[in-house]
Parts: sequence; structure tokens; C-alpha cells
Amino acid sequence: MGREDKATWKANYFTKLVQYMDEYPKCFIVGADNVGSKQMQQIRIKLRGTAVVLMGKNTMMRKAIRGHIENNPALEKLLAHIRGNVGFVFTSGDLGDVREALLENKVRAPARAGAIAPGDVIIPAQNTGLGPEKTSFFQALSIPTKIAKGSIEIVNDVHILKEGDKVGPSEATLLNMLNISPFSYGLQVQMVYDSGSIFEPKILDIKPEDLRASFMAGVRNVAAVSLQIGYPTVASVPHSVINGFKNLLAVAAVTDITFKEAETVKEFIKDPSKFAAVAVAAAPAAGGSPAKAAAAKVEEPEEEEDDDMCIGLFD
Repeated sequence: MGREDKATWKANYFTKLVQYMDEYPKCFIVGADNVGSKQMQQIRIKLRGTAVVLMGKNTMMRKAIRGHIENNPALEKLLAHIRGNVGFVFTSGDLGDVREALLENKVRAPARAGAIAPGDVIIPAQNTGLGPEKTSFFQALSIPTKIAKGSIEIVNDVHILKEGDKVGPSEATLLNMLNISPFSYGLQVQMVYDSGSIFEPKILDIKPEDLRASFMAGVRNVAAVSLQIGYPTVASVPHSVINGFKNLLAVAAVTDITFKEAETVKEFIKDPSKFAAVAVAAAPAAGGSPAKAAAAKVEEPEEEEDDDMCIGLFD
């Protein structure tokens, strides 16, 4: 069976891309720099049943998307991010799980001159096993060394490359001589598309606890502003009620006005020694001996009842 001609191949590609866009509500835009065909095959096998990988030329992907915008206008958001060596990973499953599967499928690779470092590279202090004739490589990179037992020894850890640096010929040669493969390559998630919305992959790192904490911080801010300007809201009303109750207790404490909740406060005002007795009884319970705590309980049974009343009032 002969290979299909170019026009037929393009038509089939357009049909497949449009089909995936209609079938799957979510997709990743992934960068495929330094990813070989064998590694791509392994990634496809790993994602089988959960996601579909589709690569292609940028012009063809843009043309297919523009031709399908009438049916799904939200796809226009993808056009601005189709730059460089990119492709699509379509899925109906959990975006976080699919991204984890992509991150797991990476392979180690040696440093090559002209490549951009995807991460920091640190050469650890070690005896390299290289002869003194290789000293020039280390000198060119300002790496402190010494000769130990007839071979070059790196004295300290050396931060030779930072993320985003361009690998020079000297760095590449030295790392290869030391048998260090500092880089790992795989499909890099650049953007995420989900049911018409497009966002950066770091959004997937947000957990429910983070959302809950942000929401509660917002509620506290609303309550604070509402209390300050005297405008009641659902967030501020509980605080207003508590503050009002405190004011009532303060008024009852200095007048003859009384009510059930203020009686305990008045009792303490009339006889401050009761409060002192409660404090003495509480101290052994926190860290004193059990015998002293028992003695305090026997000597002051009535004050314990007052303590219980106080706790019930202010809890």
C-alpha cells in the first residue's frame, strides 16, 4: 500500500485536529524541543487511554483552528500560543494527572554547545580522575582545582550554569568529560485550555486548601472594612453582635442593671478573691503536681463552680 499524497495527508490532519477539538474539552499546548521520536512514542504509550498527542506544523494547526472558529469561537484563544516547536495533548480526564504523566516521561541528556539550560547545573566537589593536562578546561571556567594523586580534584561545588543560560563549548566539553548529563527533556506544558478558558499550568498547582485560605482572608477583609465604616454585612454581623454583647457587660458591670449573662461578671467584681482562687487552681492543672491540684479542688469547691460558669460564658 503506497503512502498517501501530501494533499490527502493535510486533509486527514485537518480532520483529525478538528475531531479532537470537538471530542475533547481540554488540552495542553506542549513544547517538544529536544524530544526524539522514540521518546515521543513512549509518551504516547504512557498516555494511551487517557490522552492523545497530536503534533504538526504551526501553520497547519493555525489554519485548522481558524477554519473551526465559527463552530467554537473560544478556540481563537489558542492561536496566540502556537509558537515554536509545539503540539497538543487532548484529554477528557483530570488535567493534573495528565500533566504528572508528562512530567514523568523525561530522559537524561548531555549538555550540548548552544543549547539553553532548562535548569541550574552544579558540579560537585570531586576527584575527576582527569590528568593534569586537562587543567586548561577548568581554568577557562574559573573552577578552583588542585592536583591530588596525579589527577585533577575540584575543590568546591561550582554553579556552572543557571536556568536559561546558553551552554558554551567549554561547559559542554567539561560536563561530557565528567560524564555528567545535567539536563532532562520531555514535553513541556506551556498553556492549558479547558472548556473555553486558557491559563498557565501553575494554576493547576492550586489546591482546595489554598482556595479556602484565600476565601477566608477575603471574608476577614470584608468584615474588617464593614466594622470600620459601620456598614453591616453577613461577614461583620457576628462580630458586631459580640462587640455589642461586650458593651452590655461593660454597662452592667458599672451599674445596677443585671441580666443572666452578667451575673458571673458581677460576682467577680464583688469578690476578686474568687478570681485569684480560680487562677491558683488552674496553675497546677497546667504544669503543677497532681497532689497540689487535688488540694486546691478540695479547699475551693465553690470557686470551681464559678470557674465553670466563666468558661461557659466566654467560650
